[in-house]
Amino acid sequence: MKIIFEKLRSLPRISAMTLSVMVIFIGCVYYPVGMVWVHHIDDSENFTAGKFDIPKGSHSVAMAIALIDREINVHHWVPSDPFFYPGAALVRMPAYQRGMLSSLSRFTIELYDHVGRTRGSSQADTDLQNATGLINYPPYVWMFNFKTSVLPTASSPTQYRAALESLKKYNERYAAGTAVFERRADTLIEVLNRLASDLGSSSATLANYMENQSGLSFKGAADQFYYIKGRMYVDYMLLRELQKDFADVIKEKELDSTWQQLLVTLEEGMKLSNFLIINAEPDSQFFPNHLATQGFMVMRARTQMYEVTNILLK
Repeated sequence: MKIIFEKLRSLPRISAMTLSVMVIFIGCVYYPVGMVWVHHIDDSENFTAGKFDIPKGSHSVAMAIALIDREINVHHWVPSDPFFYPGAALVRMPAYQRGMLSSLSRFTIELYDHVGRTRGSSQADTDLQNATGLINYPPYVWMFNFKTSVLPTASSPTQYRAALESLKKYNERYAAGTAVFERRADTLIEVLNRLASDLGSSSATLANYMENQSGLSFKGAADQFYYIKGRMYVDYMLLRELQKDFADVIKEKELDSTWQQLLVTLEEGMKLSNFLIINAEPDSQFFPNHLATQGFMVMRARTQMYEVTNILLK
């Protein structure tokens, strides 16, 4: 021990000037520049599944795979960044990605529970079972999760990459005719009802926040806003592809116009954005309430989803 202390004392000391320069660099260069470099809220409606959209496979599953791949491998998964990464200081991008993950998780659960089996009582698909468990992994884990262990553990991006691979295997097996993707009207109803329920939950979250918080916000309201923006974006992208997967059902029920109206509402909602998210009083004469505007779009989309399911029931 004495030898260790002697070696530490022999190390060159950092002068106060050097330390000051390091602090200034971290505060004025490393974090600000790094945050700008990392920050990317991708809400492009022109995004396609690309190489993941395989012949005879499911378009919506391919889109889910492509979205996971984009946020993990093309962009950067920010919610799990530790404090010494610039992304840890961001608010909007991590909220947006968490919102995307939430909707992708819901869709994967519906694949496992309804779409990926002939009937609810039939055998579950192993790849979908794996994907469901993996994509429900907490989004904040870097290398440690002290809530469960002091030892290193699998990171969130690692788990989501594994979920991506399970979804790819499932879609490849479906394309080969060895897996199930039920294209019945009752299956589509189940998916839409669950998505609509999640939108209702989002609306309730917004209403609760508006009731208990108010004013200008760079963080709290922005976190709520961009989380739901992420959910609406994924819902839009998946429903756009589900329209292809269930083309025969939609044509039979003459749903094209109603479905398109739903997509328009989701697109308008996912495109909402502002430099400063304001949560003013709903009847304010001078300031908008961006959460109220978003909440209106959420509820409109939810109502239109139920309109679609009502038509499907006839």
